[in-house]
Amino acid sequence: MTTSNLQWKIFSLQVATSDNFEANTAHLLKLIANLPKHSIIVTPEVCLTGFAYDRMDEAVQAGLDALEQIKKISDDKIITLTTIAKEGDGFVNRTHVIYNGEILHTQDKVKLFPLGDEHLYFKAGNEEAMKIFEIDGIKFGILVCFELRFTELWLKLRGADIILNPSLWGKPRKQHYEILTRALAVANQCYVIASNSANSDMARSSAIINPNGQANSHDDHEVIEALFDPKEIKRIRRYINMGIFHG
Repeated sequence: MTTSNLQWKIFSLQVATSDNFEANTAHLLKLIANLPKHSIIVTPEVCLTGFAYDRMDEAVQAGLDALEQIKKISDDKIITLTTIAKEGDGFVNRTHVIYNGEILHTQDKVKLFPLGDEHLYFKAGNEEAMKIFEIDGIKFGILVCFELRFTELWLKLRGADIILNPSLWGKPRKQHYEILTRALAVANQCYVIASNSANSDMARSSAIINPNGQANSHDDHEVIEALFDPKEIKRIRRYINMGIFHG
Protein backbone atom coordinates (compact mmCIF):
# COMPACT_ATOMS: atom_id res chain seq x y z
CA MET A 1 0.00 0.00 0.00
CA THR A 2 1.04 3.55 -0.65
CA THR A 3 2.73 5.49 2.13
CA SER A 4 2.37 8.83 0.33
CA ASN A 5 1.02 11.66 2.47
CA LEU A 6 0.26 13.85 -0.55
CA GLN A 7 -3.21 14.08 -2.03
CA TRP A 8 -2.82 13.18 -5.68
CA LYS A 9 -5.33 13.87 -8.43
CA ILE A 10 -5.64 11.48 -11.36
CA PHE A 11 -6.07 12.66 -14.95
CA SER A 12 -6.81 10.64 -18.08
CA LEU A 13 -6.25 12.65 -21.26
CA GLN A 14 -8.45 11.72 -24.22
CA VAL A 15 -6.91 13.57 -27.15
CA ALA A 16 -7.03 13.19 -30.91
CA THR A 17 -3.88 12.77 -33.01
CA SER A 18 -3.38 14.59 -36.31
CA ASP A 19 -0.69 14.22 -38.97
CA ASN A 20 0.99 17.35 -37.59
CA PHE A 21 3.37 16.07 -34.91
CA GLU A 22 4.36 19.55 -33.74
CA ALA A 23 0.73 20.61 -33.29
CA ASN A 24 -0.03 17.41 -31.37
CA THR A 25 2.91 18.07 -29.06
CA ALA A 26 1.98 21.71 -28.51
CA HIS A 27 -1.59 20.78 -27.60
CA LEU A 28 -0.50 18.06 -25.20
CA LEU A 29 2.02 20.33 -23.49
CA LYS A 30 -0.66 22.98 -22.99
CA LEU A 31 -3.03 20.47 -21.41
CA ILE A 32 -0.35 19.13 -19.06
CA ALA A 33 0.89 22.60 -18.07
CA ASN A 34 -2.64 23.62 -17.07
CA LEU A 35 -3.10 20.68 -14.70
CA PRO A 36 -2.34 21.18 -10.99
CA LYS A 37 0.67 19.96 -9.07
CA HIS A 38 0.44 16.51 -7.47
CA SER A 39 -1.20 15.16 -10.62
CA ILE A 40 -0.91 11.69 -12.12
CA ILE A 41 -1.44 12.11 -15.87
CA VAL A 42 -1.85 9.37 -18.48
CA THR A 43 -1.87 10.11 -22.23
CA PRO A 44 -3.08 7.84 -25.05
CA GLU A 45 -0.73 5.42 -26.75
CA VAL A 46 1.57 7.15 -29.30
CA CYS A 47 -0.66 10.23 -29.09
CA LEU A 48 1.99 12.53 -30.58
CA THR A 49 2.36 10.64 -33.86
CA GLY A 50 0.02 7.67 -34.07
CA PHE A 51 1.45 4.56 -35.71
CA ALA A 52 3.32 6.57 -38.34
CA TYR A 53 4.74 3.57 -40.14
CA ASP A 54 5.78 5.70 -43.14
CA ARG A 55 7.44 8.34 -40.89
CA MET A 56 9.12 6.27 -38.21
CA ASP A 57 12.37 8.22 -37.90
CA GLU A 58 10.44 11.48 -37.80
CA ALA A 59 8.15 10.02 -35.12
CA VAL A 60 11.17 8.97 -33.03
CA GLN A 61 12.54 12.51 -33.09
CA ALA A 62 9.13 13.99 -32.26
CA GLY A 63 8.99 11.75 -29.20
CA LEU A 64 12.49 12.70 -28.05
CA ASP A 65 11.74 16.41 -28.45
CA ALA A 66 8.45 16.09 -26.56
CA LEU A 67 10.07 14.22 -23.68
CA GLU A 68 12.57 17.03 -23.17
CA GLN A 69 9.75 19.56 -23.08
CA ILE A 70 7.60 17.47 -20.76
CA LYS A 71 10.49 17.12 -18.32
CA LYS A 72 10.46 20.89 -17.94
CA ILE A 73 6.81 20.95 -16.82
CA SER A 74 6.85 17.78 -14.72
CA ASP A 75 7.54 19.31 -11.29
CA ASP A 76 5.27 17.46 -8.84
CA LYS A 77 3.53 15.74 -11.77
CA ILE A 78 3.76 12.07 -12.72
CA ILE A 79 3.27 11.92 -16.50
CA THR A 80 2.97 8.86 -18.72
CA LEU A 81 3.90 9.26 -22.41
CA THR A 82 4.07 6.49 -25.01
CA THR A 83 6.29 7.09 -28.04
CA ILE A 84 7.90 5.31 -30.97
CA ALA A 85 11.53 4.78 -29.95
CA LYS A 86 14.62 3.53 -31.75
CA GLU A 87 16.15 0.34 -30.39
CA GLY A 88 19.21 -1.00 -32.19
CA ASP A 89 18.30 -1.47 -35.84
CA GLY A 90 14.56 -1.44 -35.16
CA PHE A 91 11.78 0.31 -33.30
CA VAL A 92 9.81 -0.26 -30.09
CA ASN A 93 6.59 1.09 -28.66
CA ARG A 94 7.91 2.60 -25.43
CA THR A 95 6.10 4.05 -22.43
CA HIS A 96 7.96 6.61 -20.33
CA VAL A 97 7.01 7.76 -16.84
CA ILE A 98 8.32 11.25 -16.04
CA TYR A 99 8.43 12.92 -12.63
CA ASN A 100 10.24 16.03 -11.43
CA GLY A 101 12.26 16.42 -14.59
CA GLU A 102 13.39 12.79 -14.87
CA ILE A 103 12.30 9.65 -16.67
CA LEU A 104 11.92 7.21 -13.78
CA HIS A 105 10.58 4.20 -15.65
CA THR A 106 10.38 2.93 -19.23
CA GLN A 107 8.60 -0.13 -20.53
CA ASP A 108 8.40 -1.50 -24.08
CA LYS A 109 5.13 -2.98 -25.33
CA VAL A 110 5.27 -6.76 -25.04
CA LYS A 111 2.09 -7.78 -26.87
CA LEU A 112 1.94 -6.27 -30.35
CA PHE A 113 -1.46 -5.98 -32.03
CA PRO A 114 -1.50 -8.10 -35.22
CA LEU A 115 -4.63 -6.47 -36.69
CA GLY A 116 -2.73 -3.18 -36.68
CA ASP A 117 0.45 -4.75 -38.17
CA GLU A 118 2.45 -3.69 -35.10
CA HIS A 119 4.45 -6.91 -35.23
CA LEU A 120 5.73 -5.94 -38.69
CA TYR A 121 7.19 -2.63 -37.51
CA PHE A 122 8.09 -3.06 -33.84
CA LYS A 123 10.24 -5.33 -31.74
CA ALA A 124 8.32 -6.83 -28.82
CA GLY A 125 9.44 -5.84 -25.35
CA ASN A 126 10.73 -8.26 -22.73
CA GLU A 127 7.93 -9.55 -20.50
CA GLU A 128 10.43 -9.91 -17.64
CA ALA A 129 10.79 -6.11 -17.63
CA MET A 130 7.10 -5.71 -16.84
CA LYS A 131 7.03 -5.01 -13.12
CA ILE A 132 5.59 -2.84 -10.39
CA PHE A 133 7.55 0.35 -9.74
CA GLU A 134 7.16 2.97 -7.03
CA ILE A 135 7.03 6.78 -7.07
CA ASP A 136 6.45 8.77 -3.89
CA GLY A 137 5.17 5.68 -2.11
CA ILE A 138 2.61 4.85 -4.82
CA LYS A 139 2.99 1.50 -6.58
CA PHE A 140 2.39 1.60 -10.32
CA GLY A 141 2.08 -0.89 -13.15
CA ILE A 142 1.64 -0.41 -16.89
CA LEU A 143 -0.39 -2.32 -19.47
CA VAL A 144 -0.42 -0.83 -22.96
CA CYS A 145 -3.57 -1.22 -25.07
CA PHE A 146 -3.66 -4.81 -26.50
CA GLU A 147 -1.84 -6.11 -23.39
CA LEU A 148 -5.15 -5.74 -21.54
CA ARG A 149 -6.37 -8.93 -23.20
CA PHE A 150 -3.70 -11.10 -21.57
CA THR A 151 -4.89 -11.82 -18.04
CA GLU A 152 -1.62 -13.56 -17.18
CA LEU A 153 -0.07 -10.07 -17.34
CA TRP A 154 -2.61 -8.85 -14.78
CA LEU A 155 -1.08 -11.29 -12.30
CA LYS A 156 2.35 -9.67 -12.73
CA LEU A 157 0.88 -6.37 -11.55
CA ARG A 158 -1.04 -7.58 -8.52
CA GLY A 159 -0.16 -5.32 -5.62
CA ALA A 160 -0.02 -2.13 -7.71
CA ASP A 161 -2.06 0.80 -6.39
CA ILE A 162 -2.58 2.20 -9.89
CA ILE A 163 -2.32 0.53 -13.28
CA LEU A 164 -1.63 2.96 -16.13
CA ASN A 165 -3.24 2.05 -19.45
CA PRO A 166 -2.29 4.17 -22.47
CA SER A 167 -4.28 2.91 -25.46
CA LEU A 168 -5.10 3.32 -29.13
CA TRP A 169 -8.16 1.06 -29.05
CA GLY A 170 -10.50 0.84 -32.04
CA LYS A 171 -14.21 1.69 -32.03
CA PRO A 172 -15.40 -1.78 -33.21
CA ARG A 173 -14.10 -3.23 -29.93
CA LYS A 174 -15.32 -0.42 -27.66
CA GLN A 175 -17.29 -2.73 -25.37
CA HIS A 176 -14.27 -5.00 -24.95
CA TYR A 177 -12.17 -2.05 -23.78
CA GLU A 178 -14.73 -0.96 -21.23
CA ILE A 179 -15.19 -4.48 -19.87
CA LEU A 180 -11.48 -5.27 -19.65
CA THR A 181 -10.42 -2.04 -17.94
CA ARG A 182 -13.15 -2.39 -15.33
CA ALA A 183 -12.45 -6.08 -14.80
CA LEU A 184 -8.77 -5.29 -14.29
CA ALA A 185 -9.60 -2.78 -11.55
CA VAL A 186 -11.86 -5.29 -9.80
CA ALA A 187 -9.52 -8.27 -10.19
CA ASN A 188 -6.44 -6.40 -8.98
CA GLN A 189 -8.35 -4.25 -6.47
CA CYS A 190 -6.64 -1.09 -7.65
CA TYR A 191 -7.18 2.07 -9.64
CA VAL A 192 -6.94 1.85 -13.43
CA ILE A 193 -6.30 4.97 -15.51
CA ALA A 194 -7.44 4.18 -19.05
CA SER A 195 -6.41 6.82 -21.60
CA ASN A 196 -7.59 6.19 -25.15
CA SER A 197 -7.46 8.19 -28.35
CA ALA A 198 -10.27 10.56 -29.34
CA ASN A 199 -9.80 9.98 -33.08
CA SER A 200 -13.01 9.21 -34.96
CA ASP A 201 -12.13 5.53 -35.51
CA MET A 202 -11.17 4.97 -31.88
CA ALA A 203 -13.33 3.72 -28.99
CA ARG A 204 -12.68 6.65 -26.67
CA SER A 205 -14.05 5.14 -23.38
CA SER A 206 -11.18 6.68 -21.41
CA ALA A 207 -11.86 6.28 -17.71
CA ILE A 208 -10.59 6.42 -14.19
CA ILE A 209 -11.80 3.28 -12.47
CA ASN A 210 -11.65 2.75 -8.73
CA PRO A 211 -10.91 -0.58 -6.99
CA ASN A 212 -14.64 -1.29 -6.71
CA GLY A 213 -15.03 -1.09 -10.49
CA GLN A 214 -16.79 2.28 -10.56
CA ALA A 215 -15.74 4.27 -13.62
CA ASN A 216 -15.55 7.98 -14.24
CA SER A 217 -15.75 8.13 -18.03
CA HIS A 218 -16.77 10.82 -20.55
CA ASP A 219 -16.47 10.19 -24.28
CA ASP A 220 -16.81 13.90 -25.05
CA HIS A 221 -14.17 15.16 -22.57
CA GLU A 222 -10.48 15.72 -23.31
CA VAL A 223 -9.63 15.63 -19.61
CA ILE A 224 -11.15 13.16 -17.14
CA GLU A 225 -10.24 13.55 -13.50
CA ALA A 226 -10.70 11.95 -10.11
CA LEU A 227 -9.09 11.97 -6.70
CA PHE A 228 -6.70 9.16 -5.81
CA ASP A 229 -7.82 7.71 -2.48
CA PRO A 230 -5.43 5.04 -1.16
CA LYS A 231 -7.92 4.27 1.62
CA GLU A 232 -10.29 2.96 -1.06
CA ILE A 233 -7.70 0.34 -2.02
CA LYS A 234 -7.23 -0.66 1.61
CA ARG A 235 -10.98 -0.90 2.17
CA ILE A 236 -11.68 -3.16 -0.80
CA ARG A 237 -8.71 -5.43 -0.07
CA ARG A 238 -9.89 -5.88 3.50
CA TYR A 239 -13.54 -6.31 2.48
CA ILE A 240 -12.79 -8.95 -0.14
CA ASN A 241 -9.62 -10.55 1.20
CA MET A 242 -8.06 -12.57 -1.61
CA GLY A 243 -4.94 -13.38 0.41
CA ILE A 244 -2.63 -12.04 -2.30
CA PHE A 245 -1.82 -8.53 -1.15
CA HIS A 246 0.66 -7.53 1.47
CA GLY A 247 1.69 -4.20 2.99
